[in-house]
Amino acid sequence: MKSSLKAEFARLGPVRAISRVRSGSRARFALTLTREGWPDLNSIAVTMALSRRGLTMLAAKKTVEDLIRQSSEQAEGHAIVLLPMTDTIEAVISDLAKAGIRAIHVDHKADVDVALIRRRLKLSRRQFALWYGLEEETIKGWESGERTPDTAAKSYLRAISNRPEAVREAYAHTE
Repeated sequence: MKSSLKAEFARLGPVRAISRVRSGSRARFALTLTREGWPDLNSIAVTMALSRRGLTMLAAKKTVEDLIRQSSEQAEGHAIVLLPMTDTIEAVISDLAKAGIRAIHVDHKADVDVALIRRRLKLSRRQFALWYGLEEETIKGWESGERTPDTAAKSYLRAISNRPEAVREAYAHTE
């Protein structure tokens, strides 16, 4: 005898409602899962956190699966997600951290303080230009406000700011 649809759903278990974020702005996040982080991973909580902020359940599930697959193959999995409704950056990072995922907010449009980066690295404009393949006049223009770095330049400057030695090594590498 064929069971009713209600009985089939009851057999599958309770349905969870997703309390979606109702207001906020779009935000991009870089997600990381390491193989060592597997014991702390709560894949359901990650999926729910991403879905609450506008990803479809299927997209959120696939993101988690990709992170797990990559971390099993390469010891560390990475994904980038664009969340349509982000309540606060801190809330997203906190929710994902509790579920075992490291999240970093990626803002490609944010301004970059070139002078601050250069001073922090203790380099003159000339040294900075030579180390990272930039024009000294361009750096001067950025620092004085006469020019603004485009999106690609901002990304490069952020990479320099976050990992100066790695960028220097990658820039110098000729193979």
